Amino acid sequence: MEISFRDLITVLHGMGFGALFMLAFSGAIGVIYATAVGGAQWVVPHRTTIMFRFYLISMAALAWLAVLSGAYIIYPWYRAVPPAGTTDLSLYPRQLLLSSPLTAGWHVIGMEWKEHIAWFTPIAMTMVAYVFIKYGPQLALHRHMRNAVLGFTAVAFFATAVAGGFGAFLNKYAPVRGGHEIVLFEQH
Repeated sequence: MEISFRDLITVLHGMGFGALFMLAFSGAIGVIYATAVGGAQWVVPHRTTIMFRFYLISMAALAWLAVLSGAYIIYPWYRAVPPAGTTDLSLYPRQLLLSSPLTAGWHVIGMEWKEHIAWFTPIAMTMVAYVFIKYGPQLALHRHMRNAVLGFTAVAFFATAVAGGFGAFLNKYAPVRGGHEIVLFEQH
């Protein structure tokens, strides 16, 4: 069983950083909401506050890793220009999509949306982590700020869902392939 280097990086980008980030949302929304509805009488142990700060910082880091690996590692592979006269476009995903009117929309709409909307996620989650670290349980006392934090968390979730959904479909129609083969295990 083997996988190409570019396939491995794409899996790490989408299933590693992106999927872990999406899985972490339920915990983030749950704790932010619990902090908000608990009010001033809800006493949070210091250790729990530290753990949730670490949780939000980890989410922001995963978001940045997903976006930066997509923008600066995978995206240049995706946009590679084939040499003149190339007929096999399987190593040139963008050109492969644009070569057919049936798949051109995946680039025109899918990739264009994906490459822009994905940046909302790390920016929003960094803001959420910062505000929670700064105010913590006191968010219950600031309704507008609490609603903004929950709103930015929802924006990050939506942006990740759109970027991840388009990424999965784009990888189905025009995967980023190439690089040396990595042997995961051999059968004898």
